[in-house]
Amino acid sequence: MENLPDIDIRMASGCAVVSVKGRIDASSCCGLESALSGLVGQGEKSIVVDMSSLEYISSSGLRVLLATYKQVKKTDGHLSIAGPTPFVREIFEISGFLRIFPAYESVEDALNRQGRA
Repeated sequence: MENLPDIDIRMASGCAVVSVKGRIDASSCCGLESALSGLVGQGEKSIVVDMSSLEYISSSGLRVLLATYKQVKKTDGHLSIAGPTPFVREIFEISGFLRIFPAYESVEDALNRQGRA
């Protein structure tokens, strides 16, 4: 399988920052799902998904984010997106997901405001 997304997880300011590079679609969303569910399983309550290098996200990827958002909300946690490219941001706008997820211009902005939304 080619075109698998490159996923990197780091901790910053008490939040898990999940950087996603490439494409998230039906054939590759399992990698993102695994990374996010692992964080939730470890008790992580604050997650920022860095989309500054994400080229594309399909409805399968959106479903993964929504499921994670619901899991994190159950523990009074927060999941937000940061730095979506114009194309990815448009997908979030069209799908209505910008009404669900707090979206920030950068990871730094998200870290500064995470939990205050």
